[in-house]
Amino acid sequence: MLRFKASTLIALLFVVFASCGNNQNKQTDETSNAKSAEAVPEATEVPVKEKNILFFGTSLTAGYGLEQGEAYPELLQKKLDSLKLPYKAINGGLSGETSAAGKNRIDWLLKQPIAVFVLELGANDGLRGVAVSETTANLQAIIDKVKKKYPEAKMILTGMEVPPNMGAKYASDFRNMFKELVAKNEMVFLPFLLEGVAGIPKLNQGDGIHPTAEGQKIVAENVWSKLKGVL
Repeated sequence: MLRFKASTLIALLFVVFASCGNNQNKQTDETSNAKSAEAVPEATEVPVKEKNILFFGTSLTAGYGLEQGEAYPELLQKKLDSLKLPYKAINGGLSGETSAAGKNRIDWLLKQPIAVFVLELGANDGLRGVAVSETTANLQAIIDKVKKKYPEAKMILTGMEVPPNMGAKYASDFRNMFKELVAKNEMVFLPFLLEGVAGIPKLNQGDGIHPTAEGQKIVAENVWSKLKGVL
């Protein structure tokens, strides 16, 4: 009887030890699995690097007479942000800028990477009666510099008009200059930057030349109509 009880006890102890071993192995496996899960890094979003859009031009681009943020490049930045597009608008406008001065200034601005180049120059040349051939050569030189430095950059050219008092031939040659540059360089073309603004008093400042804040909103839409297609 005692032998039966002893053997039974031994059997029970074996079962208990086996059970403990299984539980320990189970806990070890669970701990190992938990550590493995912890070792897997969480997926994180990689921020998209912003691409630069350079708006290179005159006081029309600089926002002459307006508050900061009212010029069309800044208005376009707000649109880009609202659409969550990874682009940074750089306002490279300068009041009084001529094509000759722009040809010398562009090198400094091209020190930063450029994905899109919007060229708005020539208006001051036209108001001063600069020979169209000279303006054409200067604008082509600027275009060539951008192409050489950033051959993959998309390029947009904005056209302008000159007042009637400059003469019909000069006005015609000046207008055609932009068309010829676009065709030669395969650029996107906005025929007239101030479409819907020029000649409308309430959309222009007292000088009748520079857009008001409301006028700049229309200019921004004019540029956006071409810009959105190259982004």
